[in-house]
Amino acid sequence: MKRKGLPLIILGVVVLIFLSNAVYTLKESEQAIITQFGKPIGGKIDKAGLHFKMPLIHTLHKFDKRILIWDASADQIPTADKKYIWLDTTARWRIVDPLLFYQSVGNVTGAQTRMDDIIDSASRDVVSGHILVEVVRNTNSILDAEQTAEELEESVGEEAQVAEELERITFGREATARDILARAIELTPAYGIELLDVQIKRLNYIEDVRKKVYERMISERQRVASKYRSEGEGKKAEIVGMKERELNRIQSEAYKRSQEIRGEADARATKIYAAAYRKDPEFYSFLQTLDVYKESLASNSRVIMTTDSDIYRYLKKVSGR
Repeated sequence: MKRKGLPLIILGVVVLIFLSNAVYTLKESEQAIITQFGKPIGGKIDKAGLHFKMPLIHTLHKFDKRILIWDASADQIPTADKKYIWLDTTARWRIVDPLLFYQSVGNVTGAQTRMDDIIDSASRDVVSGHILVEVVRNTNSILDAEQTAEELEESVGEEAQVAEELERITFGREATARDILARAIELTPAYGIELLDVQIKRLNYIEDVRKKVYERMISERQRVASKYRSEGEGKKAEIVGMKERELNRIQSEAYKRSQEIRGEADARATKIYAAAYRKDPEFYSFLQTLDVYKESLASNSRVIMTTDSDIYRYLKKVSGR
């Protein structure tokens, strides 16, 4: 009985092995192709679920449908003005034609190697075609804040103007990344790859360039600071001038008003004096003489006058002579 059951067990194992090789499943994030003795048969299989193949004859090759990341080491690249920089880029890509992908690069490792060559070549072509500031900077915000082209022509000499024009960009760092993507995307479809984007992850200067770049950055910001100081001084002078004008106007009006009040007071005083003089001229003359005595005769003063003096006449009346 045991000997008769052994062939059945062996047959069952063979059937299980057969079935396990004949059935496979795909996840939502997977796609596959089938090869027969190394040659692809059929097209891509990208529907998730249970699938069948010929066991021992057909070979299953699965590939990821999700977005993948390409990230290589930084490369040293020269710019158009012969200044070397370290450029570190990253990219996103996915497999859109698994059959072509398998035939051209084989697997993800082969694809990464091929993309190293494609993106590195595109990066070198783009960066070497532009000067350093075009690759580093995105906008002209520093120059625009500093002064317009018309102000530049009036305020600096021809040599400084040429240097400033060299620093003004028309391309920019974002355009550099877009140009690299446009060049690289022309080659990737041949490998069943769709390149989604390329981004500049890090950009650094070599040691020889770094010092010059820092000096330029300092110079740019000093010019901007100098412009702000100049504008501040101009605004200060304008405010001080307005203050002085307002102060002079207030003082002038105050002086005019004070003179008017003083004139009115003098006129009223004169009118009062005149009215009092008309009522008793002798008494008014006497008061005036007393004021003269008070102002001119001090305790240690000596006055020499004749007996017929107008001032002396009241003294004669007091003495009885």
